[in-house]
Amino acid sequence: MAKSQYELCIEVLRRLEKAGVLKDVVIVGSWCTLFYKDFFSDASYLAPLKTRDVDLLIPWPSSTKTKVDVAELLRDLGFVVGFTGSEGYVRLEHPELIVEFLVPERGRASDKPYPLPELGLNAQALRFLDFLARSTITAKVEGISVMLPHPANFALHKLVVLSRRPGPEKQAKDKEAAMRVLEALIDKGKADSIREAFGAMPRRWQVKIRKRLAGPLDKKVMDILSHGR
Repeated sequence: MAKSQYELCIEVLRRLEKAGVLKDVVIVGSWCTLFYKDFFSDASYLAPLKTRDVDLLIPWPSSTKTKVDVAELLRDLGFVVGFTGSEGYVRLEHPELIVEFLVPERGRASDKPYPLPELGLNAQALRFLDFLARSTITAKVEGISVMLPHPANFALHKLVVLSRRPGPEKQAKDKEAAMRVLEALIDKGKADSIREAFGAMPRRWQVKIRKRLAGPLDKKVMDILSHGR
């Protein structure tokens, strides 16, 4: 019987954990919103819908010493090696999921993939990802320990990179996901974590976020950010 998208994601994480890879990566992207459920168990929180992409961030410098062929590890689940971009970023593709490794971009921007020979793959280097790895939490998902960006960092990062999303529909969905997380933090009594993460951002990032919180429904979060000024 074919696995559901959720079951498949859990099986991927379980195999990466058993292989010793998962402890060295931070799960980023939309699956975080689902995996934050336990963190927000005492707050009003509704996880947005997941997407097909499972993005795994390897912080810099990489602490990964485990050698494993990730493509081979997931092959019997139906994953095949695919390539994206003009330089050939490797990702593992399945009709239900796409698994991709990321690293923070350092120095001059480059389109070249970052090699991960210990995993038999390469990674895409992207700006702003250091902020996601700067503060993390550990959550249990079906008995698996996963590392996630702190919800405040996750939500503020989404607002910073909003303009990089293709099209207004995806931008609107990303903003909605970010606002749900920020509002849940406020409901949980963790408004200080939002102010702290915002205060650690470069000024130009803060300006971008304030511009994107100009609507009347954004006032609660804007009040939190302005209180720290």
